[in-house]
Amino acid sequence: MPTRIDGELFGAAKAAGELQSRSAAQQLDHWARLGRALEASPRITHGAISKVLAGQDPYDSLSDSAQAVVRVDWDEQISARIAGLDFQDRLQKAGRPWTEADAEGLAVVHDPGINPA
Repeated sequence: MPTRIDGELFGAAKAAGELQSRSAAQQLDHWARLGRALEASPRITHGAISKVLAGQDPYDSLSDSAQAVVRVDWDEQISARIAGLDFQDRLQKAGRPWTEADAEGLAVVHDPGINPA
């Protein structure tokens, strides 16, 4: 059955699969089975995980397995926030310079206060 997979997730599956001699599809299947097993595990309670993610309980109160689930969620949240960051507009409006790497990894300084000739 065809399913759409996020490009970043597919890339991660491809890289992880190469280390385990699996195709990207096989790695995704493996991860899905692990996720299903984790959700069915009586050692991991979704209520406890939800409380930690909501900031109501400490991370250290969870089992190692439940902490792994929380870390995956945190990684996804962090990636989404990073993808949504755009400081260039803020810096330009404030007239402040910034530096970024170009396609070759070389530093490029942008200074909105300097007009190129």
